[in-house]
Amino acid sequence: MNESQPYEHGGNIYAAADKHSVKLNTILDFSANINPLGPPEWLRSVISSELESIVHYPDPTASVLKKCIADQHGLPVENILAANGSTELLYHLARVLHCKRAVIPVPCYVDYIKVMELSGVPVKTVPLLEEHGFVIDFQYLNTLLVPGDLLIIGNPNNPTGKSFHSHDLARLAEKHLDVLFLVDEAFLDFIDTRESLAGSATNIITLHSLTKFYAVPGLRLGYGVFPSTICKALQKILPPWTVNSLAQKVGERAISDVSYQQKTRSICTQNRISFARMLDDFKMLKVFPAEANYFLIRLLGNHSVSSLKTRLADKGILIRDCGNYLNLDNSFFRIAIKNDTDNQRFIDILATILPVHKKRNILKKTPSLMFQGTSSNAGKSILTTALCRILLQDGVRVAPFKAQNMSLNSYVTHDGLEMGRAQVVQAQAARLDPDVLMNPILLKPNSDTGSQVIVRGKALKNMNVMEYVSFKKQAMGIVSDCYDELASHYNVIILEGAGSPGEVNLKRHDIVNMRMARHAESPVVLVGDIDRGGVYASFVGHMEVLNQWERQLVAGFLVNRFRGNADLLYDAHEYVKNYTGKDVLGVIPYLKNHGIPEEDSVSFKEGLFNRTKPEHEHIVIAVINLPHISNFTDLEPFIAEADVHLRIVSEVHDLQHPDVIIIPGSKNVMGDLAMLKSSGMAEAIRKLGESGTEIVGICGGYQMLGRSIKDPYGIESSTKSIDALSLIAIETTLDSTKTLLRKSGTHKKSGKNVTGYEIHHGQTLFANEALFTYDDGSVCGTAATQKNIWGSYLHGIFDSDSFRRWFIDTIRQRKGLAAYTGAISIYDLEPAFDRLADSVREAMDMDSIYQLLRL
Repeated sequence: MNESQPYEHGGNIYAAADKHSVKLNTILDFSANINPLGPPEWLRSVISSELESIVHYPDPTASVLKKCIADQHGLPVENILAANGSTELLYHLARVLHCKRAVIPVPCYVDYIKVMELSGVPVKTVPLLEEHGFVIDFQYLNTLLVPGDLLIIGNPNNPTGKSFHSHDLARLAEKHLDVLFLVDEAFLDFIDTRESLAGSATNIITLHSLTKFYAVPGLRLGYGVFPSTICKALQKILPPWTVNSLAQKVGERAISDVSYQQKTRSICTQNRISFARMLDDFKMLKVFPAEANYFLIRLLGNHSVSSLKTRLADKGILIRDCGNYLNLDNSFFRIAIKNDTDNQRFIDILATILPVHKKRNILKKTPSLMFQGTSSNAGKSILTTALCRILLQDGVRVAPFKAQNMSLNSYVTHDGLEMGRAQVVQAQAARLDPDVLMNPILLKPNSDTGSQVIVRGKALKNMNVMEYVSFKKQAMGIVSDCYDELASHYNVIILEGAGSPGEVNLKRHDIVNMRMARHAESPVVLVGDIDRGGVYASFVGHMEVLNQWERQLVAGFLVNRFRGNADLLYDAHEYVKNYTGKDVLGVIPYLKNHGIPEEDSVSFKEGLFNRTKPEHEHIVIAVINLPHISNFTDLEPFIAEADVHLRIVSEVHDLQHPDVIIIPGSKNVMGDLAMLKSSGMAEAIRKLGESGTEIVGICGGYQMLGRSIKDPYGIESSTKSIDALSLIAIETTLDSTKTLLRKSGTHKKSGKNVTGYEIHHGQTLFANEALFTYDDGSVCGTAATQKNIWGSYLHGIFDSDSFRRWFIDTIRQRKGLAAYTGAISIYDLEPAFDRLADSVREAMDMDSIYQLLRL
């Protein structure tokens, strides 16, 4: 074998990677004909569960595995031998066959000839003619074969990918009973329309590989089906324990995985057809039709395969130079058929080297990075915000993206569309106007099993879990289109995942984590919250349950919310690196009171808004913790006020005697109102209002303060009507049309300007004077007769610094406190964004981040 050529067994990937200074995890190896689906999902679990078995000797004859194989082919176990790859059987066969001559059609797998030459067997090669498409001429073989011959033939052929009908060889074998036929079916499993010749005649031997079809070449597993006399002779010379215990267990499972087999054949057929069409654009390439998972190609003109191979390797693409195959010259090469993304990358890179029939519009993916988490509330959102601001500071035009957000905390854009508040904050960090393309799908839970589905900013419908799972097939196309449109306008996109990519019950219909990362061609950084404990076990565990293609997307890990000296984590990081092959890219400190609005109600309900009681004079604001609370960030501006003690109240006995009670928005007003009544909270609020406590309702809370709420269309509940708290003379009816409006105006009593947005189904009638007048001439909000009880639909009402301070001072005055003389709080996120960016930049390996972004 010519040492300048890559060795057939695939070891060339490492040499090529070293030679061309390409990182292994960036290489696309088109020289190896491995299943593009990657190993079956169950592979890691089988290996993990069998690890303890390696301290014991394996079954020396792989009897259980052979039984599985025998059942698959409908053959006696006595005719089957399992081995450390089918090549092991090939090398031993020459010692027991005692043939006079080996007849081998060429080109062929190089070891056919090598084995025969090592055994001293004369070889007669039969050229397969290029002009005939490398098709085997069985009529010619019929005239050539003589008694004592061994015909070695691949079905399909390697490297041409051409297969033949099994009955053609069966007829030839029937005519030549004193000739042995060795059929290598290593790639036959990839072809849906071909039948195996295993056990079909006493003079036919078949070899089978499990490592290629199941994408486990490092495990080494194959088998052969032999006439009984040959099988017994081979068994005598094969060493014991030729198949290790892990390989045996994987083989047993693989043989029975019909679903994986069918999926592979279907996808490989589709990809072969589409890849062939793309290759047809290159006028310097002659692609030979094939049925296997690879193509033989001839490079025409003055171009050199050796030069092409080098230039592709420089860009991380490996091909198989076929110059060392008999009957082929240095103008031939072979490439594997991979998934659509890899095939497209090959085509795009090839188009920079070779001329094409027509001009290609190569659409390069925008550089991107995705934060996914080991759990909800691991810190994905805040880190996305931080990186958006860091890149903005560094002069990069960046935008955030989250395919699907489940949150009751939403926002109305300037064009009247609804999106998740988290992506709004991220857009603000990048100094962009919020755009629904940044959050194409928003789910607003309105029950334990259902949500209102917002698509591209507009309410689609309420769906239960199963309805939404069915919708996800359509949703993946929607979010992909939105991503592509958004990405076309920016230099970098920072994506945020949802929940965890390790949730095995959700992976099959995922549209927000790994499938989105694959569409964006985005590396993934997995974020874990060390403050919760078990972060390193979670990193390792996630890598265990991810599929191979998903693990390949993971670029590293981030430890979030660490309190202490990060140097103490060195050993843990080394363990994770040794176990997963991935680096920890940073340790983010616990950022207390960072001042950035949180993504959803998880942080709210975990006490994020609870603050230590001020030692100086202050007012107390109690916020009712509704089960379906929405837009809780309406309260966030109060956190920075030095003379405000904000308390979150879930139980009636914790309500006590605050100066202000705020009932926030709700996505299930009727359900939350029923809870207030049943818990005694409604009666306690009513009594406090009568005694002079300021009671404020925002949006859903405003509706609860009225006399009744009607839901004739079943928007939120099957209950058509419910009596409210009767603290304000208003009546609300939930309409099927959702109100989505940006509003700016004036609070009449104070004269202060306010700005915000309305998101509600409710249409509220009131007779008393309105509290707010808007610039467009509309009005909103009303108060009770005693004026200390009031409400409005306006979200963001307290974002206005002047109105918020007026409100606080009014309560201080009523309480008998002196005028506030401290610093006036300004609800401005800009300084908070910069502080966050500085902290994260210092704690994260920014050099690695920039490498991942290809910047």
